[in-house]
Amino acid sequence: MKKEARITRLPMWCLLMVTLVSGYGCCSPLAPRAITADRYYVSPEILAATETQIERGKPRPVIDTVGWVFGVPSKILLWDRRVDNHRISYETELAMQEYLEANDLRHVKVRLNQYRPLDDWYRLTQNRSVGWGWRYTLGTLSVLGETLIPGRIFGGDHFNPFTNTVHLYSDVPAIAWHEGGHAKDFARRRYPGTYGAAYMLPVVPLWHESIATNDVLAYAQEHADAETQREVYRILYPAYGTYVGNALGGLAPAYSSPLYLGSVLAGHGVGRWHAHQVDESLNSGSASGAEPVKLPSN
Repeated sequence: MKKEARITRLPMWCLLMVTLVSGYGCCSPLAPRAITADRYYVSPEILAATETQIERGKPRPVIDTVGWVFGVPSKILLWDRRVDNHRISYETELAMQEYLEANDLRHVKVRLNQYRPLDDWYRLTQNRSVGWGWRYTLGTLSVLGETLIPGRIFGGDHFNPFTNTVHLYSDVPAIAWHEGGHAKDFARRRYPGTYGAAYMLPVVPLWHESIATNDVLAYAQEHADAETQREVYRILYPAYGTYVGNALGGLAPAYSSPLYLGSVLAGHGVGRWHAHQVDESLNSGSASGAEPVKLPSN
C-alpha cells in the first residue's frame, strides 16, 4: 500500500510543479501583468543619494574568474553561460537603463559587478521610506551579509529593498529587468520593510517573484523584439522554478531535493514552450516607436 501511495503521489507533485510555473490556468501565478501604482513611496533622502544611478565595478581578472567558477551551478540550472559571469555588457546596461527610465525608478541604484559596502551602509541610513525598526534590524543584517559574503565573488543577482539597490553579476537583461521589477514593486508599497520581512516566510517568496516576473513579461511584450521575448521565457520560467522548488522542498537543502530539480526542469519545459509560441510577426518593438531591445548573444 505504501509503495502504491508513493506512485500515485508522484504525478500529483509533477502536476503541481507544472501548474505553478505554467502560464495558463486560473491558479497560475505567471502571465504578462505590468506592475501598476498610483504613486511611489520614495524618501527625498534616498533620491538625493542616487545621483549616479548605474555604477560599474572595475575589472578584476582573478576575482572575476573565481566568481565565474562559483557561478557554475547557476549557469547549469538556468542553462545559460551568461549567468553569474561577472562580465556585464553595455547592451545589458543599456537595457537596464531603459527599464529604469520607462518606470521612473530614479531612486534605484544599480551596481554592475561592483563591491561598495560603505556606500551601501550609507544608503541604508538614507532610505527613510523604510521604517527605522526594519532598517536597523533586517536591513543591517542584509547589508552585513553583502559585506561579508560579497556577490563580486559568490554572485547572486538581487535587489536589496533596505538600500534600494540592485546588484547584478549576470549579463542577462531579463535578469536585470526582473530585479528592477522587484524595485518597482517595493516602491509602491507603503510599508516596504514589512513587505520585505514577509519574503522570509515559507512560500511567500512565490508571490513576490511572480509579481516581478509578470512585470518583465509585460515589459518585454511592449518593448522587446521576438527573440528577446523568447529569452525572457527561457530564463525567468526556470528561475521561478527554483523558488517553487524551495517551497516544495521544505527544510531540505535546495540542490538535494528532487522536487527542486523537478521544478527547475518543469520551468525549462514550460518556458521553452512559451518561447516557441512567440510570434515572429510581433517583432515591432515598443509602442513609442523606440528600437526594440535586443539581448546579447548567448
